[in-house]
Amino acid sequence: MVDLESEVPPLPPRYRFRDLLLGDQGWQNDDRVQVEFYMNENTFKERLKLFFIKNQRSSLRIRLFNFSLKLLSCLLYIIRVLLENPSQGNEWSHIFWVNRSLPLWALQVSVALISLFETILLGYLSYKGNIWEQILRIPFILEIINAVPFIISIFWPSLRNLFVPVFLNCWLAKHALENMINDLHRAIQRTQSAMFNQVLILISTLLCLIFTCICGIQHLERIGKKLNLFDSLYFCIVTFSTVGFGDVTPETWSSKLFVVAMICVALVVLPIQFEQLAYLWMERQKSGGNYSRHRAQTEKHVVLCVSSLKIDLLMDFLNEFYAHPRLQDYYVVILCPTEMDVQVRRVLQIPMWSQRVIYLQGSALKDQDLLRAKMDDAEACFILSSRCEVDRTSSDHQTILRAWAVKDFAPNCPLYVQILKPENKFHIKFADHVVCEEEFKYAMLALNCICPATSTLITLLVHTSRGQCVCLCCREGQQSPEQWQKMYGRCSGNEVYHIVLEESTFFAEYEGKSFTYASFHAHKKFGVCLIGVRREDNKNILLNPGPRYIMNSTDICFYINITKEENSAFKNQDQQRKSNVSRSFYHGPSRLPVHSIIASMGTVAIDLQDTSCRSASGPTLSLPTEGSKEIRRPSIAPVLEVADISSIQTCDLLSDQSEDETTPDEEISSNLEYAKGYPPYSPYIGSSPTFCHLLHEKVPFCCLRLDKSCQHNYYEDAKAYGFKNKLIIVAAETAGNGLYNFIVPLRAYYRPKKELNPIVLLLDNPLDDLLRCGVTFAANMVVVDKESTMSAEEDYMADAKTIVNVQTLFRLFSSLSIITELTHPANMRFMQFRAKDCYSLALSKLEKKERERGSNLAFMFRLPFAAGRVFSISMLDTLLYQSFVKDYMISITRLLLGLDTTPGSGFLCSMKITEDDLWIRTYARLYQKLCSSTGDVPIGIYRTESQKLTTSESQISISVEEWEDTKDSREQGHHRGNHRNSTSSDQSDHPLLRRKSMQWARRLSRKGPKHSGKTAEKITQQRLNLYRRSERQELAELVKNRMKHLGLSTVGYDEMNDHQSTLSYILINPSPDTRIELNDVVYLIRPDPLAYLPNSDPSRRNSICNVTGQDAREETQL
Repeated sequence: MVDLESEVPPLPPRYRFRDLLLGDQGWQNDDRVQVEFYMNENTFKERLKLFFIKNQRSSLRIRLFNFSLKLLSCLLYIIRVLLENPSQGNEWSHIFWVNRSLPLWALQVSVALISLFETILLGYLSYKGNIWEQILRIPFILEIINAVPFIISIFWPSLRNLFVPVFLNCWLAKHALENMINDLHRAIQRTQSAMFNQVLILISTLLCLIFTCICGIQHLERIGKKLNLFDSLYFCIVTFSTVGFGDVTPETWSSKLFVVAMICVALVVLPIQFEQLAYLWMERQKSGGNYSRHRAQTEKHVVLCVSSLKIDLLMDFLNEFYAHPRLQDYYVVILCPTEMDVQVRRVLQIPMWSQRVIYLQGSALKDQDLLRAKMDDAEACFILSSRCEVDRTSSDHQTILRAWAVKDFAPNCPLYVQILKPENKFHIKFADHVVCEEEFKYAMLALNCICPATSTLITLLVHTSRGQCVCLCCREGQQSPEQWQKMYGRCSGNEVYHIVLEESTFFAEYEGKSFTYASFHAHKKFGVCLIGVRREDNKNILLNPGPRYIMNSTDICFYINITKEENSAFKNQDQQRKSNVSRSFYHGPSRLPVHSIIASMGTVAIDLQDTSCRSASGPTLSLPTEGSKEIRRPSIAPVLEVADISSIQTCDLLSDQSEDETTPDEEISSNLEYAKGYPPYSPYIGSSPTFCHLLHEKVPFCCLRLDKSCQHNYYEDAKAYGFKNKLIIVAAETAGNGLYNFIVPLRAYYRPKKELNPIVLLLDNPLDDLLRCGVTFAANMVVVDKESTMSAEEDYMADAKTIVNVQTLFRLFSSLSIITELTHPANMRFMQFRAKDCYSLALSKLEKKERERGSNLAFMFRLPFAAGRVFSISMLDTLLYQSFVKDYMISITRLLLGLDTTPGSGFLCSMKITEDDLWIRTYARLYQKLCSSTGDVPIGIYRTESQKLTTSESQISISVEEWEDTKDSREQGHHRGNHRNSTSSDQSDHPLLRRKSMQWARRLSRKGPKHSGKTAEKITQQRLNLYRRSERQELAELVKNRMKHLGLSTVGYDEMNDHQSTLSYILINPSPDTRIELNDVVYLIRPDPLAYLPNSDPSRRNSICNVTGQDAREETQL
C-alpha cells in the first residue's frame, strides 16, 4: 500500500503561464480521467483572462509591471530632454523634431512594443461585443499616441527623431496605480480604505498635471526662451499656486495656449478631487479612523464600548482612569455606534485628551470594527450599559451581545462589564469583572436605612480624590473657612489599598499576631486602618476575620489610608522629636500627645495622627470623676497579640439573646414568627445565599396587599397593623428582582429581631397611598429613580419627576428621612432645594470652586449627599474603572454591602455614641475598646452637627418683634391712626395666624428707618422664618384633613420637626486623636459570629455562636 502511494505522481501545479499556453499534456498518456469543474477555462482566451484579470495575485503582478513600464517611459523622456542640446533659432521644426540617440530610441521602442502588446491583449480579453467601446477609451487612445509612432519608426528610419509626447504616459501610470491598489486590497483580503484611495488619486492627479505642464511648457518653449526642466517646474508651481511672480513667462502663442488649457483642466479636475477628499475626510471624522497595528503592538490601550457616549460618562471615565500614575501612558479607544456629538467632539479636541483618546464609530458586533480598535491587542475592554433607556432589559441584551462578540473575537482580552438587571448577570459570568447596577443600588439603599450615609461612604471609598494630587492642601474643602468641610474633605481622600505583609512597613512587624492586634496598632502608629486580608492560596477576601485570625507573612493586607504605602516616606521618632519639640506638649484640652511617625507624600510632610481640624472654642471632653461614674471603670483593656479563646463566648445563634428584655408572651410570639436560615428560593441566578431571618410559614399572596383586606385579616392601613418598629417605605416603579438585595440586608441574621423594621413597597405614591402606608410614622422612605422617566428629550431632565416628588414629600413631611436615588449626580443640588437659603448658596459657590480646581466629586459638600440622603448609581461607575488597577475593589464593596457572604468574613454595621460612652474621649481609645472587647474594627464616623449661628432664632424673633411693635405703635400714633383702625377691623375676621402673616406682609411693604446691615439681615431672616412656619402649618392642615377624610388617626404627625438646622457628614478613617462626640455614629466591620463555631465538637455545629444580642448591648454600653 505504501509502494502504490509512492508511485502516484504529484499533481502538476495549475495556472502557471506555461500550463496556460501548452495545456496539461502530462495527463494525455494517463488512464485516469481529469475532472474539470470550470469548463469555460478550457479555452485559451479563458486561461489568459484568468491569468491577466481574474486571478488577484497574477493580475497584481501584471499591473505592477505595467506601472513600471509607464514610469520607465517617462524617465526616458526626461533623460532625452536632459541630453538634448538646445538648438538656435525659432523655427517650428524644433517643435516636431528632436535629437534622440540610437540607444535611447531602442529602449523607447522596446517599451512601446511591450506596452502596445499588453494593451491590445487586455482589450481583447475584456472585449464584450462592442469594439468602439474598447477603442475610444482614453487609456487606449493615449497608448496608441505614445506607442505607434515608435513602432512606425522601425520601418521608416527617418521618423526616429519625430517628437512623441511620451510624458503623457504619466496618466497611464496613474491609471495603472489605481488598478494596482484595488488588486492589492483584493489580494490581501482587506476592505480598501476610501480615504487612502482618494488621497492617492488626488496626489497622483496633481503630480500628473504638474508633470504634463512642465514637459509641455519646456517643449513648446524650444522656439522661445529655451526653458529647461527646472525653469518649467518653477513656472508651473508659481502659476498653480496663484502667486505669479512674472519673472518666468511663456513667449510663444503655442505655449501660452497650452498654459491656458492646463489651467482650465486644473480648474475642472482639482475641485472635484478636493470635494471628494473633503467629503471623505468629514465622514472619517464622524466615524473615526483606525488604531494602527504598529501602535497597538508598541503602545498599551484599552477599549471602551458604549451604546451612546455622553459627556458626563466620558469625563467620569477619563478622570478616574487617568487618575492613576501608572496609566498615564495608556491610550483609550472608544468604540461607539453613534456619531460623536458636539460636546464630546469639543472635549476630545483638548490637547490633554486629543493625544490619548481615539474615537471610532462602529459596532462591537462587527469584526471589522473590532479589528479597527485592535481589540485582540487591548489591555482591557470596558462594556457599559445605557442606563438612560426606558427598556433597561433591552439595554442589557445589547450589552450581553457586545460581551459575547468581544469574547469571541479576542478571548484573552480582560472584560469589565456593567449590567443593569441582576437576572441578566449569569449570561456574562465569563467576564473578569461585572458590576450589576440594581444589586449595588438596592443594597446601598437598604444599608442607608440602618447605617446612615452608607452610599456616601462607599462612593468616597471607590473614587480617586483630586486625581494624582496627594498634597493635603490641594484636597477638597481645604480652602473653605468651615471646619467641618476641611475635616470632611481631608478624610474623603482615603482609599483602599493592598500590600503583601512581608513587604510592608505598616504590617510586617505583626506577623504571627492576631488580626485585631495588627489593625489597632497599625492605626495607632501609622494612622492606617487594616480592614481585611487574603491568604496566598485563597482567592477569597476576608473583612475583619476576627481576633482568632493569625497574620501570615504571605498574606495580602487591605487597608484604608490617604495614600498607598509605596508613596510614603518614613521618619523615625528621634527625627520627629527634633523637628517638633514645640508640639510635644499639650496644646489645650483638645490636644493629645502625638504617637505617630510622619508620612511624607510627594513634597509635603503630613502627620497622619493629626488630620482633623478642631475649633479652639469647641467643647472639650474629660475623664469622668469617680463620684459621677462609680459604676464604670474608666480604663480600656489592651488588645491581645493572640486572642484568648476563653474570652470568646460561643452560644446558639438560632436563639436570639436580644429578646431577653421582652415579656414571655412577646418572646414566645417572636420565636414562633421568625426563624434563621437561608432563603428557600432565589429570584435570579447568581445571587449569593445569605443567612437571614425568615418566617416559619409562607404568607398568602392576598395578605401582602397593605391597603386591601382579605379573608385572613381586615387591615387596610399600616396603623391598623400595630407595628412595633417604624416602617421603611420603598417607592419604586416596579417590584423587580433587585428588591431582593434590599430586603436581605434588612433581614440579616446578625440584626436583632426586635430591631427588624417592616418594609412597605409603594408602587405608586399619591398622597392617599402615602398616608395609608404609614408615612407619618416611617423611619425612612426610599425613593428609587423611575425607569420610565430616565429617557427624556433633555438628558438632565430625567430626574425632574423624582426631584419634584421628593421635594413635595419634604414639604409635607419635613420630619421624614427621605433617601433618594437620582440618575445624574449634577441634579443633587436640587434636593431639599431652598431658593433663599444663604448657606445653600455658599455651598453652591464652593462646589463651583472645587470643580474649577479639578475635583472629581465637586458635589460632595452638598448637604443631602454628605448626609447620605441622596446618591446616584452613576457614581459607582468608578468602581468598575478602578478595578482595572485594583482588581479587589468589587469584591470588597460587595462584602461591605452584604451582596456576598464569605465564611469568616465580617460585615458592615454601626453603633451610636451615647453619653455613657463619652469617657472614651478619642477615636484611638474607641478603636482599642472595640478591638479588645468585641473584635470590631471601626472605619469611620458619621457626625451630625447643628449649624452654628451667632444669635439664636428665638433671640432674633424676640428682638425683632419688640423693635417692630415699638416702631409700629409710634407710626400708628402719629401718622396712620385711621389706617390702623381699618386694618384691625379687617383682621378680626381672620385667625390669629393669618392676622400675624398679614401684619408681616404689610410691614414688608413699608420703608423702615435706617438701621445697620446686620440688624436688617436678622429681620429679613426672621420674616422668612415666620413665613415658612405659616406655610408649614397650612400644609399640616392639608395633610391632617386628608387623613381625617381617609379615616386615619392624626396622632404622631409632627409637621414642625425638621433637620434644617443640622448638617451631617462622614469622616473616613479619622486620625487617632479625633474627639468623639455625642450622637456620633461609628461605622464598624464586625467579625462573622459564624466563624467562632467550634470545629472539635460536631454536636455543636447546629449551635452557632450568637453575639447579636450581646453586640446590641455593646452598642450602647462600651
